[in-house]
Amino acid sequence: MGVVPLELHDGRLTDFTGMYAAPAHVRVGWVRKGVRAAELKDMIGRMGVAQEVLLKQLKLSAATVNRKARRDEGLSSEDSERVMGVARLIGQVQTMVEESGDPEGFDAARWVARWLETPLPALGGETPGSYMDTMQGQAMISNLLAMAQSGAYA
Repeated sequence: MGVVPLELHDGRLTDFTGMYAAPAHVRVGWVRKGVRAAELKDMIGRMGVAQEVLLKQLKLSAATVNRKARRDEGLSSEDSERVMGVARLIGQVQTMVEESGDPEGFDAARWVARWLETPLPALGGETPGSYMDTMQGQAMISNLLAMAQSGAYA
């Protein structure tokens, strides 16, 4: 299989299943380009969560995000990577629901927003949101979801 050109994927942050399904080399290109701050604000709106909540989980400055959104600027690579990780998590949940049954009426973005704030026994009572500030933490939370889907959740 050859390399998929970046221009074939627009990297729209709120295309959650596209973010989840995109090949790694394409996601790297999006990270390097930088997620536009305005797209992050759109994602926050889709999640139905207060901006402060998600930005705190991602360790992002509200002042910086708001300034960059006004100027239509992109976030840094590090910030973009964490933001895209949340978008991919939403895409993972949407894909899981589509594979498991009837997704009619299910809003993965809003479900993830609530779930990120829910203390879980598997995390020693911590919330999944408390792990969103690092890529390793996001990978751990993604694996937790995959285990839940497979029935291996403990």
